[in-house]
Formats: sequence, C-alpha cells, structure tokens
Amino acid sequence: MTLDRLYDLLLVAQFVSAAGVFVALYFITAPYGRHVHIGWGPLMPARLGWVVMELPAVVVIALLWATGTPKLVGTIFLCIWELHYLQRTFIFPLLMRGGRGIPVLIVLFSVMFNVMNGFINGWYLYHRALYEDSWLSDPRFVVGLLIFIAGFVINLHSDHVLRTLRKPGETDYRIPMRGFHLFVASPNYLGELLEWSGWALLTWSLPGLAFALFTAANLVPRAHAHWQWYRRTFPDYPPERRRIIPFIY
Repeated sequence: MTLDRLYDLLLVAQFVSAAGVFVALYFITAPYGRHVHIGWGPLMPARLGWVVMELPAVVVIALLWATGTPKLVGTIFLCIWELHYLQRTFIFPLLMRGGRGIPVLIVLFSVMFNVMNGFINGWYLYHRALYEDSWLSDPRFVVGLLIFIAGFVINLHSDHVLRTLRKPGETDYRIPMRGFHLFVASPNYLGELLEWSGWALLTWSLPGLAFALFTAANLVPRAHAHWQWYRRTFPDYPPERRRIIPFIY
C-alpha cells in the first residue's frame, strides 16, 4: 500500500469515526480527569500519560515537514500546529496540580489518533498541497489564524483559572468564577474547538476539516459530562452556564 493510498483511507476513517465517537461519548464518558473510575485497566501517572499521548502529534507532522518540500507557508503551518502541541505535550503536564491517573487504554487510543491525525494533516500539507506565498494574505488564512489565536488564548487562560483554584497540594474541585468559565462549563474545550476550526479554515483542507469535526465529536459530549458533573456536585452551580458554546449549548 502506498502512503498516498494510506492517506486516503485514514482521511475517510477520521470522518466516519467522528460520527461514531460523537454518539458513543454521550453514553460512555472517557475515564480520565474528574471522571476517572475503576474498570478501565491499569493507570499511569497523569503527567506521564499526557506526554506520551500528545507526543506523536508533535513528532509525526514534523517528520513529514522535514521529508517533504515545504515552502514558507508550509513552515508557518508547522509553527501554528506546534504552538498548540508543544504547550500541550510539555508545558501543560508540568503545570498540572494534582491530577489523577490516566488509564493506559485511553493513552493508547490517544496515541493512535494523534499518529493518524498528524499523518493525514502532514501528508496533505507537505506531500500533496501547493500553497504559494500569496496564501498568507488570503482572507481564509487571515481569519482562520485569528480564530486559532483566539482559541489558543481562551484555552490557556481557562486552564490557568482551573489551576489557580487549587493551592499547592490540593486536589479537590471548586466552581471557577473567572474568564469564560462564567459562560460555559468547559471553556478550555471551547478554546480547542476554536483553534482547530481556525486550522481547518487557514489550511482550507479536508484533513483540517476532519480534525475540527473529530475535535467537536470528542469535546462536545465531554463538555456535557462536565456540565452534568458540576450540577450534581455543586448545588449552587450557576444555572445560566451552558456546556461549551456561550448562550447556546
């Protein structure tokens, strides 16, 4: 099987699996973070788990960039991608306070997805597509980049708010009362949705669209689970807060 054929198959698989994941996660909540529970096999330390499962996203697309023939635009795409994933792989785990273990099975699933996703995006950008330098002034790139940056900032700030709810050594949960947490239960997920929606627009690619849809399929049901958890755990949880999209859902 050629890598071109593998790309075609994995691209279709990502679109199809997004639909299945979206439905399944409304019935099965992935058991990590506040939702961790027994029955999903052995656990690994949370910090190590995050590094292991996110590292393929850093490496795979960088290898495809290095082995392809990227021009200026392709290198900028790589920098945008790595801005998110270097932070998520190396900085986010170091800043974690507390953190329960992550099932090894969840880590393996995440590794598989990140290898697939990194491959289809990297193969398209560096072995199939041709972006001229003029793409950097195209409205799709400019607007998509602004959306990505907005999502990145919301993601970072929302994670910061959650971390600062705890003093060193504490592991309990509280109701966050700052930033986009005032509007939705999971503003960090809202930030990621914006990031990868912006990525889909600024690359104007099917792999980018597949990534954005899979992100929504994964995070929208999880935001719903978070929202339900807050309402069960805290009787005074603000009733006006939505799940992930302010004022809507």
